[in-house]
Amino acid sequence: MGEQGNRAEAHKELTDTFYLFNEGTLFDSYLTMGCSAQAEGFRFNVWAPNAQTVYLVGDFNDWAELDEMEKIGETGVFYLDMPKAQEGHHYKYKIVQADGTTVYKIDPYALAFEVRPKDASVVKGLPDRQWKDGLWLANRRRREIYSRPLNIYEVHLSSWKHHEDGSWYTIRELQDELIPYVKEMGYTHIEFMPLMEHPLDASWGYQATGFFGLSSKFGTMEEFQDFVEAAHQANLGVLMDWVPGHFNRNAYGMAYYDGTPQFEYADQNRADNNRWGTLNFDIGKSQVRSFLISNALFWIEQFHLDGLRVDAVSNMLYLDYDLGDWIPNDEGTNVNKEGVEFLQLLNKKVFERHPDVLMMAEESTAWNKVTHPVHEGGLGFNYKWNMGWMNDTLKFFEMDPIHRKDHFNLITFSFMYTFNENFILPFSHDEVVHGKKSMMHKMHGDRYNQFAGLRTIETYRMVHPGKKLQFMGAEFGQFLEWRFDQGLEWDSLNDDMNARHLEFTRQLNAFYQEHRALWELDHSSEGIQILDADNKAESVLYFIRQGKNPRDFLIIMCNFVPVERQNVRIGVPYKGQYEEVWNTEWADLGGTWTEPQGVKRTLEAEVHGQPHALEFILPALSIVVFKPKRVYGVNKITK
Repeated sequence: MGEQGNRAEAHKELTDTFYLFNEGTLFDSYLTMGCSAQAEGFRFNVWAPNAQTVYLVGDFNDWAELDEMEKIGETGVFYLDMPKAQEGHHYKYKIVQADGTTVYKIDPYALAFEVRPKDASVVKGLPDRQWKDGLWLANRRRREIYSRPLNIYEVHLSSWKHHEDGSWYTIRELQDELIPYVKEMGYTHIEFMPLMEHPLDASWGYQATGFFGLSSKFGTMEEFQDFVEAAHQANLGVLMDWVPGHFNRNAYGMAYYDGTPQFEYADQNRADNNRWGTLNFDIGKSQVRSFLISNALFWIEQFHLDGLRVDAVSNMLYLDYDLGDWIPNDEGTNVNKEGVEFLQLLNKKVFERHPDVLMMAEESTAWNKVTHPVHEGGLGFNYKWNMGWMNDTLKFFEMDPIHRKDHFNLITFSFMYTFNENFILPFSHDEVVHGKKSMMHKMHGDRYNQFAGLRTIETYRMVHPGKKLQFMGAEFGQFLEWRFDQGLEWDSLNDDMNARHLEFTRQLNAFYQEHRALWELDHSSEGIQILDADNKAESVLYFIRQGKNPRDFLIIMCNFVPVERQNVRIGVPYKGQYEEVWNTEWADLGGTWTEPQGVKRTLEAEVHGQPHALEFILPALSIVVFKPKRVYGVNKITK
């Protein structure tokens, strides 16, 4: 077959593929779009439906306007085979846009980019990798995620730790230090803030230009694959924040790519994201759906990620979420129907291939059924960040304890809705920036009481139903709020109180994993029994956390004010002996109690609707946990 025949065959193959892309059903589009290795050189494909002409320029042709790309029929895609192209070459597309304006644009599907402030795409094919994390993936497929511990350590890659000269750690260096640290601290997963290419550090990665390229400031695609593999071999999962709602509007990026609204909405009000200074994806457009869903699957499949936390879901659900004018839908409401359909399709396609990954929604409103299946009218996520719980809990702990009795509903209201969705309880990066103070600095009182408050709020998060997430730095009580351009205050561990709080966090994480009652029935009302949530005057809260086995239960006693309670009685379901297994005021956790309360025998007294009782001391501003040591008549918790 001659050159003309080869081209005709290539045209037919590409036409068939790009038909699926235009239909919105090409969910591996990165295998064809962008640059892909050929027997000789690379083939380049770019979607620019309204461009007049597209040229491929780069190191391989001295950036000269020599190689005009060929448009594939009515597909809107231009292609060119470039035998001279080699891995590592820089390139861009020179586009004569719809109005005749000439611009240089990155490749939206590029797998690598120049190190900033340069912005060219880099020729790169997909690595042919032999993965060595098969045992982790096999175990992940076998596990029932809802009844397993999930305790996430959230990390901003370039500010976790800096060298003495101020430079951040590379991915390779983080592999050697971050993974052992997270493992030793007892977390189950690392969650990275966005890792794709972005031009502005101050955006923290949430305003991306290159959705398929690992940011060049962090390292290479292969290095991040190595990191994930090493984490899996250490029995740690890896998650990443992903932003499908909006993108960076820099001129060299995807903004008005062919001179017309292409990736963004045609309606200017819908295209402009005034809140963040970005452009909103037109998630009702079929080609954009092919692009974004392919991108989600790319990160999951090419990097073996264990899930994605989908950022700013509310921005995709509501027509009036942003600042500025908006137009109601055809039913006169503020619901973005295209956004709902996109999110449902996204989760459906991800779970069709990978039913064992996590798809987590950062959704800040009371939208119904975020974590319900699509066939039940839900959005199809399997987890949602519980922003209501987070806001109420922080507000409660930040106030002077003398006023907490008047706002006790802030700490108890979550029990009214905690099983409506599958929740993650987050104390994330968003809560420790822009003058909000660090977690430790939010706590009321002198330095000792600040740490006592921090031990209490962190333990409350751990014993409350729902999975867990903590942002880096909180584990040792960093005083200054997070700064994206500086490393954490590791030198504060020279202070005994910070060092003891780090040990507290390590022991708390271990306590969580060791006790099935704290995670087996996280999303069922069978997993908790409220004993007393009405004692506002003393600001105390008592409840039972229950595992699947009737003997796996914990008695939780919370004291949210710095006043010690003597001779406290709490109802328990069975006669026998109960052992104190957690007390935030134990000295080795940072408190002042050098002698545990040990084992307590039940009293024959009916308290809190239970047939037996324990009597103990509840320290000031603390949480105490007892578990059954030797009890009789265990069958089930009396409801």
